[in-house]
Amino acid sequence: MKKSTKLAIALPLLSLCSFSTSAALNGYPVVLVHGFQAGDLSSKPNTDKVTSNGQAYWQAYWDSFADERLDWPSHERISGKIATDYIWPKIKKLSQDGTCQSGCIFVTHSTGDLVTRYLIDNQANWLTNAGLEPLNIVATFDFAGAGGGSELADLAHNVTEGSGAVDASLRWALSLWLGETPTQGNIGVLNDLRVNTARQLAPFPSSQVPRLRFVGDGSDFFGATGGFLPGHDDGVVSSHSACGATEAGSFGSCSTTTAFDGKQELQSNAVSAFMPYHYPLLMGEDYSHNGTIAPKQQGKLTVASSSAQFSDGKTLSFDTKDVESGWFSRSTYRYVIDSENTAMSQTVVNALN
Repeated sequence: MKKSTKLAIALPLLSLCSFSTSAALNGYPVVLVHGFQAGDLSSKPNTDKVTSNGQAYWQAYWDSFADERLDWPSHERISGKIATDYIWPKIKKLSQDGTCQSGCIFVTHSTGDLVTRYLIDNQANWLTNAGLEPLNIVATFDFAGAGGGSELADLAHNVTEGSGAVDASLRWALSLWLGETPTQGNIGVLNDLRVNTARQLAPFPSSQVPRLRFVGDGSDFFGATGGFLPGHDDGVVSSHSACGATEAGSFGSCSTTTAFDGKQELQSNAVSAFMPYHYPLLMGEDYSHNGTIAPKQQGKLTVASSSAQFSDGKTLSFDTKDVESGWFSRSTYRYVIDSENTAMSQTVVNALN
């Protein structure tokens, strides 16, 4: 049951930041792909601002691990200028520099999950046609993945188009998420983030890159947005998207045997069918959409699955412990060891290193 308390490619010149090659995780270079940035819709940043916004997005934790970033503007479309002006120049540079020659990891957040899926589906063809070596992406780490779209994007689109009923609670929810109530005009990547549209964008990439999922069930918005999202959610995306379900729906967990709080029991409304190569690992009942990539601990973590393999055969795994709880009716809860002291992103880094 849903928790009611959760209140053809062109190459422009880019200004790129340099990164330390020593930032790799366990020998794997890391490429960061950020999520939706609402301020871009009104500011329409130039390339330099897109770059600085991208660095700021990850500064709290992940930027220190980055060998490269793929920065992109949210006021554009994925298959349009995001692809031609941002994805293509970046993957060309990565190939020329040999960054992923021995295998690299893409770390994504939110809509970065969808951007990366489009990249994975196209990069080999694009680079081969340009006479370059395709990237060897051994895995992606997808935090609060929005690859299945967000119902909030559908609502924002409806508001700008003047379709559907718009009440005060919806306006407030959208303003909390976007910083303001959307108005008619360009909503950029929110068009791609609409649920049906997102699920039709490169849904079956030919490249078999494992998409490892890390999922929250909290909220940064006092629960105001949760009422507009089906099933359990992190305040921005529902579990159908974050878990990587094959279809949208009202789901209560990424695991048929484990609840978001770690309780070990049959989950009758859990996701049971996943998009190709999508593997949910960590779940955190108290982790919000943005909290999944922050350095702050937001409650204990459990596992939908305790391990997954990269395409090169390496395994990412998490040690767990089972705890009995309750006086009259005993229940078993499964937790990731030390997750009461360690943030979700840090838990992932520790497991890899």
